[in-house]
Amino acid sequence: MPATEPLGQVLTIEVGGALPYRVEVGSGLLAHLEVPHKQVALIYPSDLPNQFVEQVRAALSPAVMIVVPPRDACKTLSVLESVLSELAQANLTRDSAVVGLGGGAVTDLAGFAAASYLRGVAYYSVPTTLLGMVDAAVGGKTGVNLPEGKNLVGAFWPPKQVWVDVDTLATLPPATFREGAAEAYKHGLIADPSLLERVLSPEFVPGHASLPQIIADAIAVKAGVVTRDLTEQGERAYLNFGHTLAHALEAVTHQAITHGEAVGYGMHYAALLSREMGGKDLTDDTRAFLKYQKPQPLPPLTFEDLWPYMARDKKADAEGVRFVLLCDLAQPYLARVPEDILRRAFGIWVEEI
Repeated sequence: MPATEPLGQVLTIEVGGALPYRVEVGSGLLAHLEVPHKQVALIYPSDLPNQFVEQVRAALSPAVMIVVPPRDACKTLSVLESVLSELAQANLTRDSAVVGLGGGAVTDLAGFAAASYLRGVAYYSVPTTLLGMVDAAVGGKTGVNLPEGKNLVGAFWPPKQVWVDVDTLATLPPATFREGAAEAYKHGLIADPSLLERVLSPEFVPGHASLPQIIADAIAVKAGVVTRDLTEQGERAYLNFGHTLAHALEAVTHQAITHGEAVGYGMHYAALLSREMGGKDLTDDTRAFLKYQKPQPLPPLTFEDLWPYMARDKKADAEGVRFVLLCDLAQPYLARVPEDILRRAFGIWVEEI
């Protein structure tokens, strides 16, 4: 995976491939953003602390500021249409840029708006949540949801640059921070086991001196994968460990459960499946994460409630659903799982959560 290297007070991760870009991780970055475009549209959620909005406004002098609903409420076709209309009404040209400022849902929406407007304008990502930093803002996946499932409409549209200002994490409720920790822990399970202990350590909190390095190392896992496989033709699917059930939980509860909490539950189910399919028993690790995360309780759910949504998972192909499983730590693979094993593991999962 790409190494993180200090650049003054900033850690940098290079994302390679056909459209390379840099991720910068540090403190105080919002006030020093620079983009080489005369026209800039800033897209941000209505619940973002005003101090962050004003810092970015002062740094970029955006031509248009577009406020969208928070969290997944912004990831709809109707909100996308409204954003595109505002870009057009502001007369933004093809050499303009879109900047997404906020959590992962907003950066997903903003990136897709950039990919769609005038068939593609420059996009810059400024995630302000832990989940956005270690997952959504890096990798070039953009899109919105449909009632039928998560992220079913979108495009691969890598950003020109990503700025990760860890100062924004100090404003997050502890539960929201722990939500984002799910994606960092997942990167530990599939690629860098050193992250497992560090994510659960007392150092993994806003304001701690070790936090930027942990975040940078979690980002480096994803950077390495998407450098080798931008459009998910192979190993990028491994980043979806735990997500088949997670997306189903989000859909069946109508987004009442947050994405990171759904991933926490989904990783434990994937670990149970992995064990049932002959892999090493890693359920102690996924239980430890659930104990740390303390996700909200789920309503009573049956396998039949969730299976229609799992069957529409984007890893499915003409032959059916595939799950990301683990032979061992850092040894992921894709597999079709027999229905009897899916149901048996689900029964164990229900009992344990």
